[in-house]
Amino acid sequence: CTDNEDPKKGKKSKGTVCGYPLSIFFIVVNEFCERFSYYGMRAVLVLYFKYFLRWDNDLATSIYHTFVALCYLTPILGAIVADSWLGKFKTIIYLSIVYAIGQVLMAVSAIHDITDTDRDGTPDNMTFHVALSMVGLFLIALGTGGIKPCVAAFGGDQFSDSQDKQRRTFFSVFYLCINGGSLLSTIITPILRAQECGIYSQQKCYSLAFGVPAALMVVALVVFIVGSGMYYKAEPQGNIMLDVCKCIGFAIKNRYRHRSSQYPKKEHWMDWAEDKYEKLLIAQIKMVLKVLFLYIPLPMFWTLFDQKGSRWTLQATTMDGNFGLLVIQPDQMQTVNPILILTLVPIMDSLIYPLIQKCGLNFTPLKRMTVGMLLAAIAFICAAVVQIEIDKTLPTFPTASQSQLKLLNMGSNPVTVNLPGNDPLVLSPAQVCPHTITHNYQVENSVEIKIEPPFYFYVQIDNVFKYCHLSKISLPSFESQCPKLNCNYLYLFQCQESITVAEDIKPNSAHMALQIPQYFFITAGEVMFSVTGLEFSYSQAPNNMKAVLQAGWLFTVAIGNFIVLIVAELAKLPEQWAEYILFASLLIAVCFIFSIMAYFYTYIDPAEIEAQFKKKLNADDEDDKSKLQKTEVEMVRKDSNKSHDEDDPAKQTKM
Repeated sequence: CTDNEDPKKGKKSKGTVCGYPLSIFFIVVNEFCERFSYYGMRAVLVLYFKYFLRWDNDLATSIYHTFVALCYLTPILGAIVADSWLGKFKTIIYLSIVYAIGQVLMAVSAIHDITDTDRDGTPDNMTFHVALSMVGLFLIALGTGGIKPCVAAFGGDQFSDSQDKQRRTFFSVFYLCINGGSLLSTIITPILRAQECGIYSQQKCYSLAFGVPAALMVVALVVFIVGSGMYYKAEPQGNIMLDVCKCIGFAIKNRYRHRSSQYPKKEHWMDWAEDKYEKLLIAQIKMVLKVLFLYIPLPMFWTLFDQKGSRWTLQATTMDGNFGLLVIQPDQMQTVNPILILTLVPIMDSLIYPLIQKCGLNFTPLKRMTVGMLLAAIAFICAAVVQIEIDKTLPTFPTASQSQLKLLNMGSNPVTVNLPGNDPLVLSPAQVCPHTITHNYQVENSVEIKIEPPFYFYVQIDNVFKYCHLSKISLPSFESQCPKLNCNYLYLFQCQESITVAEDIKPNSAHMALQIPQYFFITAGEVMFSVTGLEFSYSQAPNNMKAVLQAGWLFTVAIGNFIVLIVAELAKLPEQWAEYILFASLLIAVCFIFSIMAYFYTYIDPAEIEAQFKKKLNADDEDDKSKLQKTEVEMVRKDSNKSHDEDDPAKQTKM
């Protein structure tokens, strides 16, 4: 179609395949590549923060959820720009360019050789990599969020009113592309990350894991531009969200102006907007506000749900991913979610819900959402149980206020170590101390350890190993006596006739399969909460306000991710399992509040209410019209009588 041809008027587009506009194939391929790009980058993001940028778990989690929150805030901006200014086509083009630039910056930021001047495998200017990655993430959030409300709607615009069946099929394929892109990218990019690459030193290949999604985003942009001549491009028609915000703002302002008791009260505070806005618009906004009120507790669900890409991925790094023929990377465990979605959605729709209905239970959408929240809470209880099992297998690492000492005799003669408050410790040749010595240097004063005769040993502080060759050492000031070596390897300085193997830190023994129950419950909760919530919102919103509720729904996702930041920073719980229990408890409390709100909610039929409202308005208009006609007739009669009186000399007033 040309820019002026409207498929809604029945005109055929340029080229069809099996009754479908040829243009939608470009849109479908674009969506698949874009979702692959986004979910592929996001799958390895938290590990990039921890192992490349060297951030701790809390900071990595906080920045991750800040990024996700921005991705769900920018759709509101994208919708306003598309509907009020540029139109969907230009918005998709411009923001996709921004998106692709952001992905390229992320790939460049993960190249360690750029600032690795001493070629030891570690970037020397970490500020450069952090700044580049933060700019890249901001551009990605702006791009992916900005085009989110545009692509699906733009695809729907390509169909005429007589192609309802084809349009429904398109949206099904569109949803399949989203899940397909998500599933494949979550499988592939962790494999790319696990490879080793580099010019001077070989390190985990985060640049490749980000580079492939960047390439897919460029492909998505090129494919979308290639189909440009085939698209129907609707002109911007104005944004209903702006109209709604202006109407609500006017109602609040007008209510404040008439707050004194001398003004009569209105049935609803939105009725104060009747001075400027149509009654039908006000009635529609009332219906939307009724649903948005139910949205208030919903962010807590997303607070838990989106942690599968942060906390749960970090949890998987301490687990064994060996499944026999297949070794699963920690960030690949996220693939369990889309696989279960594709499995559980048809099972719920065709088996579970009909079975509940046959049992005579009224399983309303709001009840389903309540159960979905409870399932998410159960998922985090499972995560807490798994974390307790993991903690049993992990060594005790020093805190920020502790140092740890591990002794290893690499000589050929026994040595004796005198520890304060302990009996002398004798180490045989080529033997390691059976336990780790922990020193809290904020509580205790300097501790001197005498070693006879001198031998090599290594010290671990803040998870970094250093080694010395001294006759004594004082904690915590040992760094001034030791060479400042930053390595994770213990070198043997004296050969032995036989080598004794000593295992300092055992490999991960808690299996990743233990995470499957928590993924099952969180996915079942997603199906009952998210899918049902979208359906409920769509059914309870007026036809012209569905975009407003979609924006409100996305806003709850953003708020949920911000809640993670608040809890993670304020709680500061020493044990990870305790944090999981805290989140589960918060969601159960919010679920109780939501169930009360849902109990008092009355389901409506927006189309029927609008029809009755319009009928009433038409009736009022007819009454007003008839009254106006009657008034005009009376005025004509009075004018006629007046003219007769003026002609009657007897009734004229004398001068």
